[in-house]
Amino acid sequence: MLLYGLICLSLSLAGVAGLQFFYMAYLDRLDRARKRRIHELEQHCKYLTNRLKNAESQITEQNDLIEAIYDELEAEDEEEVWADVIEDR
Repeated sequence: MLLYGLICLSLSLAGVAGLQFFYMAYLDRLDRARKRRIHELEQHCKYLTNRLKNAESQITEQNDLIEAIYDELEAEDEEEVWADVIEDR
């Protein structure tokens, strides 16, 4: 009877060890998948950072161009006003 109890106990322990083995394999697979996903997200973050820098530089260039054109138009308007004043006298 004691022999049957020891056999059942050893089979139960072998089952628990097998369950732990497969659970550790599952956790290892999850860890690798998360590391791969983190790497993908880091690459995407770098890509988006570069796009943001390019967009900011493009916006800066466009703002400079708009300011230059606006300044030219203001200068032309001032010249025309003086020309109108001189012609009126």
